[in-house]
Amino acid sequence: MGTKRQRGEIAVIKKVQIYKRDKYNMLTVEVQGKSLVVREISDAWGEECHTFLSRPEMLAWAESRFQADRLEGGEAEREAILEKFRSI
Repeated sequence: MGTKRQRGEIAVIKKVQIYKRDKYNMLTVEVQGKSLVVREISDAWGEECHTFLSRPEMLAWAESRFQADRLEGGEAEREAILEKFRSI
């Protein structure tokens, strides 16, 4: 079931690219009305989607998901990624 729209009303989806390393490794956030959909695409495990109903919930997930010791760029890369999440 979808949401009901009035005739002529257009659904607006804002898409923000958090990072893109190559064609198969990227992370985007789509703002779909009240929900935030995070799409992780990886050549290792395919596409994974996470849906959040609030911005604080998404930020908490991002802070726990992106640890400096697991990233190639370390703390600088982590801060850049988290700053893009905060800008949404």
